[in-house]
Amino acid sequence: TGVMRGESGASDDDLASDVLSHYSSASESASVLDEGTGEVVDEQTAQEETEDKLKQCIDNLMDKSAKVRLAALESLRSAFSSRVLYDFLLERRLTISDCLERSLKKGGGEEQAAAATLFALLCVQLGGGVEGEEGFKMLRPILSSILIDSCASLSARQHCARALGMCCYVSASDDIEDLLKCMGHLESLFVGAYPLGDGSLPSVKAGTPALHSAALQSWALLCSLCPASRINSMVNYHLPLLQACLDSSEVNFRIAVGETIALLYELRRDIDQEFEYEDCDALCESLKGLATDGNKYRAKNDRRKQRSIFREVLHYIENDEFSEEKIRFGVEVIYIDGWMRRRIYDAFKEVLESGVSHHLQFNPLLRDIFGLGAPLILDSSVKAIKISRTERHLFNSAAFKARTKLRNKVRDKRADVM
Repeated sequence: TGVMRGESGASDDDLASDVLSHYSSASESASVLDEGTGEVVDEQTAQEETEDKLKQCIDNLMDKSAKVRLAALESLRSAFSSRVLYDFLLERRLTISDCLERSLKKGGGEEQAAAATLFALLCVQLGGGVEGEEGFKMLRPILSSILIDSCASLSARQHCARALGMCCYVSASDDIEDLLKCMGHLESLFVGAYPLGDGSLPSVKAGTPALHSAALQSWALLCSLCPASRINSMVNYHLPLLQACLDSSEVNFRIAVGETIALLYELRRDIDQEFEYEDCDALCESLKGLATDGNKYRAKNDRRKQRSIFREVLHYIENDEFSEEKIRFGVEVIYIDGWMRRRIYDAFKEVLESGVSHHLQFNPLLRDIFGLGAPLILDSSVKAIKISRTERHLFNSAAFKARTKLRNKVRDKRADVM
């Protein structure tokens, strides 16, 4: 790694693909035998080569060339999402955070967007301890200022909205003040889609609905951490306004709104099983319309996706029933059996992309959040641990609910003290 900054001989694309191919060979080498000799492939050498490539990428985050910095951000994003790198990152977290802060403050829109996503991945890698928390305290102000800056790039603001939600969920989980600040910044964005005084929806410029969706989904993720004492007022204020947004002309924003309505309902029902929304009949009529929408001017896939999701939302609100989804990874499985659990899983999937399965298997943070216990170490001859579907489902759900209740209890106490 003795290459001077700005003088790297390899092209940016070569470095990016090298990191991934080295990463892939390093990760697979532990159990691979050389077929010719029967010797174990030298795992340590592959690991060292991989780390050298990653160190070079970290160095390149400080390069004078925006193109080199962007390529480094992309290479690190791929590596962070596809592998658990806790030990490697622990001693380099402050350097990386400094570089990301510089990219967020001085980079163009594309670089800001990439830096925000990489910071979210860094928080997921470091977990919910003090290491992630110190980075979050350092970068939260700059993420928030880009988010609410109407002159900043829409893409950068959208990525900052997702990063702020994820980083706050992971790293500020016991600080009610941090939580409410982040929620306030996110809320200040999506209320721009709320109805005007005359009841009509505001006209918004192209690209803004995607920003509203990102802010709303991050806000909904953080709602899952809110103390029960705050849920009632949140539901009472936001539910009627979100109901009006079901008339939005943007399909993805409508879907985000529908899922958020269901999540708020779920949080409210957790407090009071008998909860009834006063305008429930009108809400159900709107949902029925969207669940059977056959408008030809909408794209076929959009119509199908919208109908499917709004059927689920309507079924949940009318019958308090959720269509369970099974997620398989390795020899394990988690069950998505509620709107809050779905929002949390979707948020991790958005940031980790195809790496979400690997992180569910090996990242202690995700295993804790989804109640999976310590990572499984399986003998190569064992294909699966035989636990019945019902037992596994009950364990997953119970662990998840216990953890959520515990976190909310801590928050309620803090809220009361404040």
